[in-house]
Amino acid sequence: MAELNIVREHALGLAKARKIAFQWAEQAEQEFAMQCNYAQGKHTDEVDFVRSGVKGCLTVTKTHFELRAQLGFLLGTFKGTIEAEIVKNLDALLAAPAKKHETKKTR
Repeated sequence: MAELNIVREHALGLAKARKIAFQWAEQAEQEFAMQCNYAQGKHTDEVDFVRSGVKGCLTVTKTHFELRAQLGFLLGTFKGTIEAEIVKNLDALLAAPAKKHETKKTR
């Protein structure tokens, strides 16, 4: 089994990070037919996700996101492509709040 471990640091705080995690879960459900279960905690949230050939968890804190996933045998051969797509999507979601903040500053 191939494993993915992706960590992204941020300075958003838990409330804003939580919104991004919800967006990520919605994208995962729509684009990749994932079944996501969001568990909200006081200091840490977790998004468990699963579909045929993939099982994992996105951990959300006020300072970072950590995604861990196990890919089944067939999807394991596409580990690099899958990892690149996840990184691209997560980085795009993280960049969106920064762009909004920059736009407000310039007005």
